[in-house]
Amino acid sequence: MDKQTGKTVLVLGANSDVAKEAIKLYIKKGYKVIAASRSTGELQSFAAGNGIASADIDIRYFDATAFDTHEEFYHKLPAKPHIVLYAAGFQVTNDQALVDWEGSYRMIQVLYAGAVSILNRIVMDKDNDHLERIVGLSSLSGVRGRKSNFIYGSTKSAFTQYLAGLRQFLFPRRVIVNAIVAGYIRSKLTAGLDLPESLLLEPSFVAHAVVNAGKSFVIVPGWKWKLIYRVLKYSPETLVARLP
Repeated sequence: MDKQTGKTVLVLGANSDVAKEAIKLYIKKGYKVIAASRSTGELQSFAAGNGIASADIDIRYFDATAFDTHEEFYHKLPAKPHIVLYAAGFQVTNDQALVDWEGSYRMIQVLYAGAVSILNRIVMDKDNDHLERIVGLSSLSGVRGRKSNFIYGSTKSAFTQYLAGLRQFLFPRRVIVNAIVAGYIRSKLTAGLDLPESLLLEPSFVAHAVVNAGKSFVIVPGWKWKLIYRVLKYSPETLVARLP
């Protein structure tokens, strides 16, 4: 296994199920991980439960919605990151989002605005000349607007488009940007939802796609979801309108 001794990964939204699996994989590859989340206690329990040494992980408090804290958060990091993973998540149902502005607004903050706020600060740090890659955990919900989840989907669509532009912006610096466009993931966010069992992705499977991301921009884990991605992306509007 390729050991990346001395390199650092910053994981934002590190308490997500995919992020935790990615952290374990990054550490196996020899990276030092800075795990940032509001749930620092849960991250400490996760690290202890998985035998992760304190030398391999640095747990920091990070709130994606507290925009005015992002500058200080970044400049107080113990090391400038080589890789950044943005995996912060929050979701309410579309029915709830339509009548509950606070739920809609929090999705916008966590899934899009918070990402733009912190990632802008990271990429504009001219002193970090070893930034190699930025990975964003997006969703197939953002590929096309659908009546069942268009509010959540719109935040993921905006995030993917931001990452696409960021990729072009960073091309001269040879920084790779990837969007992991995932389908349904078995996670805290989807617990209790009525989802097809045959389409559920395990967090560890998605984490492998994150950690082993190559040079492609859009990465869709799982062959079934690759097919669904193509159907959603290229089907005529009249067909998409009939989908749930």
